[in-house]
Amino acid sequence: MIPDAQREVASFLGALTGAAPIETHISLVYVGARDAFKLKKAVTRTFLDFAPLAAREFFCRRELALNQPHAPALYREVLPVTRAEDGSLQLGGDGPVLDWVLRMAPLPAEDFLNVRALREEGLSPALLDGLADAVAALHAAAPARQDVDSVARMRIVLAGNVDSCQAAGIDPWPATAALGALLDRVAPAIAARAPVRVRRCHGDLHLGNLVLLEGVPTPFDALEFDEAMALTDTGYDIAFLLMDLDLLAGRAAANRVMNRYLARTRDDGLLAPLPFWLGLRAMVRAHVEAKRGGDGGRYLAAAIAYAAPVPPRLVAVGGLQGTGKSTLARALAPGLGVAPGALHLRSDEVRKHLAGVSPEARLPPEAYGAAASAAVHDRLFALARAALAAGHSVVLDAMFLDPALRAGARAAAGPHPFTGLWLEAPLHLLEARVSARTGDASDADVAVLRRAATADPGALDWHRIDAAGDATVQAQSRLAQ
Repeated sequence: MIPDAQREVASFLGALTGAAPIETHISLVYVGARDAFKLKKAVTRTFLDFAPLAAREFFCRRELALNQPHAPALYREVLPVTRAEDGSLQLGGDGPVLDWVLRMAPLPAEDFLNVRALREEGLSPALLDGLADAVAALHAAAPARQDVDSVARMRIVLAGNVDSCQAAGIDPWPATAALGALLDRVAPAIAARAPVRVRRCHGDLHLGNLVLLEGVPTPFDALEFDEAMALTDTGYDIAFLLMDLDLLAGRAAANRVMNRYLARTRDDGLLAPLPFWLGLRAMVRAHVEAKRGGDGGRYLAAAIAYAAPVPPRLVAVGGLQGTGKSTLARALAPGLGVAPGALHLRSDEVRKHLAGVSPEARLPPEAYGAAASAAVHDRLFALARAALAAGHSVVLDAMFLDPALRAGARAAAGPHPFTGLWLEAPLHLLEARVSARTGDASDADVAVLRRAATADPGALDWHRIDAAGDATVQAQSRLAQ
């Protein structure tokens, strides 16, 4: 609904763009051929007050300042809507200011990731990786804040969502009980993260606030009106995206983004609180959807499911280069353990992170020496033990040619169930696969593969998988045993 005091401005913007507004509970967005204009509604809510003209100017400028550094092609300028001498309205004139708008670039609807997620082709692996990279960069650029009681803040948010669900006419109590009990369990983990991971985050990082700009996934529309809400743990920030991916695009998409984000940041400490954060974000979406007339109950059911514990397990996938270890690991991970699935620890990515480079950057030969490889596997096993202790399943992805490394993988499982999967296929097929690789974290070429193929892996007690066939079906049958 357009506030009465803004009807003239709204009509002006509609005529200027030739478009009806896209309406949210706090804004009106008019998308024209060359420009889009965002008008903040002159409304007062429990969490904001846009009624004063000065407040609308301030928050237009605040939105520009927060978002333009990350999306300069999208955010252009803040302009006044003014009254001309002849009584007409104009943008940026010298007359009395009636309102303020944010001028932006118009974007095709199909470039918004919530729209793409629902299309038949969905979100490609490359797009999901780029999405995780964009969020990792956003969080890395935000300075840490050490003056926030993160646990107390989460309790306040949970209580606020109870009130919002009740106001929207949906019953929050089963989800609240489950999430409250889970918060009690993970509170120490949240508190321990706070000095490093509480930052000025995006604050509203769902798929509708991510768009393709020049083919690159780009966050926009960061929360501008409540610094307390935006000042939060980076894990809670990305949890909104992971929850949205899980319920809109599927668990495999959410799992891939989580694992890519962790491969870039190695913020594995978010795993323990993640089920709570996913459930809390689902509660947020529940009352928002209910107020829109949508199915809020679906999201409350998801919140309860996120809070339910699932016993963790460790799966190790080994074999020569080109056997499809990472492909199999990615296929298995979404179905293992709590949402959004298992932590996928790939030796190639851990090696790149230890070297301080991106997963696809190439490393020199010395990075693959005995000492470097020992450090990689030590780190791999340490991360696996920590994730299992946090309640998350793990898929280890490495060659494991050395029997001592296979024993190390089994030892890393500790008291949790362990399954070892050994992939094998004819050498000529592996050579063809390795030769065809592009943009992968593995630096191995055919020469490296041939040298590895001469090594004796010793006695194998892992499940043998024919990598020339459907490895996923074979592996899933082994895991079900």
